[in-house]
Amino acid sequence: MAEPAGLDVFVVGGVGVDVIVRVPELPLPISDFKVPPIRSYVAHTGNGVALGCRALGLRTHLAAVLGEDPEADFVLAHYARHGLSFAHATDPAGTPRSVNLVGPDGERLSLHDSRLPKDLVVDPDLYRPALARTRHAHVSIGGWSRAALAEAVEAGVSTSTDLHGWDGKDPARADFAYGAELVFTSTNRLGDRVEEAARDLLARGRAKIVIAMAGGRGSYLVVPDRPLWHVPALAMRADEVVDTNGAGDSYVSGFLYAYLAGHDWAACAAAGTHAGAHAVRTAGTHTSFITAEELDRAVS
Repeated sequence: MAEPAGLDVFVVGGVGVDVIVRVPELPLPISDFKVPPIRSYVAHTGNGVALGCRALGLRTHLAAVLGEDPEADFVLAHYARHGLSFAHATDPAGTPRSVNLVGPDGERLSLHDSRLPKDLVVDPDLYRPALARTRHAHVSIGGWSRAALAEAVEAGVSTSTDLHGWDGKDPARADFAYGAELVFTSTNRLGDRVEEAARDLLARGRAKIVIAMAGGRGSYLVVPDRPLWHVPALAMRADEVVDTNGAGDSYVSGFLYAYLAGHDWAACAAAGTHAGAHAVRTAGTHTSFITAEELDRAVS
């Protein structure tokens, strides 16, 4: 599908296939288990942000690297059905994939096989034309996407990234952590060092805000000249939380929707919170996204 003439959001990288296995408990003991049907989904972080932004009415384009394999065919057919503007390069290492175990409470354990070489370089034509006509670039962490982030910064394009399970030190993620303006991450490996790590990014990088997502505990925002700011998760019944796969990506898309509409940080976090809560109510990765009408009604 051809790119829209003008873009609101250009998502760089982060496309693959998830195999979802619903298990009776996490962690699993060493044993044999009968499980419900095992299903595959087009997934990974860039996929979730792009489809989430598109569902919110934003003009969205996605670029990624796939293999030449059945998984790539699966991805391409999915985007054709959903009408998502998508460009890709290929690499013999194959399409990235994950096996995710999901417990009865919707929490998951992800086993990620990125496959793509860390030193992979792609033709800049994969991302350069879109960078020239987008309002915002959301760049997924990865070897080849580092160059796209650098070009976005050079061009003065608004940028964001998601560091996921960042520990505050990993040098492989430093270019993303210190290069983007909106920095999303997870509290999983930061623990009680969220504010310390975020203040470092604000002081030494380009970040205007750091958003640390904490699942059912909500999220934490760190901006200059204000203490660490907690945004609670929505109150949900236990039976409403079906599957947390992709909830963080939906949070990002909701946050970007409000950000690009010119709202303040509080409204952006509220939009992210509602978008993430919507995602956990359905099984599978990136199977349901909140619409602009639903989100505007929820945060009004």
